Amino acid sequence: MVKPLGIDRTELEKHGFVNAYSWDVEQEYDNSVYLLFKPSDMDLFSDFLEKEKERTDRIIDDYDYPGGYVVVVYQLDKRFKKDYELIRQGKYSKTSREFQELFPKVTKIMKNGRHRDEISLQYRIFNRTQDLINFWEEKLGITFSSDQEVWEGFLEERETLNIKKLKLHETSN
Repeated sequence: MVKPLGIDRTELEKHGFVNAYSWDVEQEYDNSVYLLFKPSDMDLFSDFLEKEKERTDRIIDDYDYPGGYVVVVYQLDKRFKKDYELIRQGKYSKTSREFQELFPKVTKIMKNGRHRDEISLQYRIFNRTQDLINFWEEKLGITFSSDQEVWEGFLEERETLNIKKLKLHETSN
């Protein structure tokens, strides 16, 4: 849900991006995505947030949680409402071409100290590539049907930000 927002991944990481969620147990916005950050430099993060507010009108809220966490809530693009619903149903290969094209086909990875291009995971999931099918068939010891998705379903619990659970998990590690 982050890629369609148009934010550079390295920019997110530079500002302490933790994860993205479809819901927050403490807040409720329709058709949105919650980006959780734990910035190491709050001034730098504030600059980032101001630039984001200038870049896009999709930011609908930002708020803090104890422990240095910040949540930025973005409104999802209404053009892709059906695609987001399909994602939530675990029907990745059924999403529109327009939505799929927001994600790169090729990604650069570092392997053995060298950069190389590789087919992106999103492309493999959307297109049910044979290598991904083979991987799961070998790992799970099953044969996939011709219409079976090649990625696990969308799990609401994992997609819901619960800062109390997150902080509890953080202190137990």
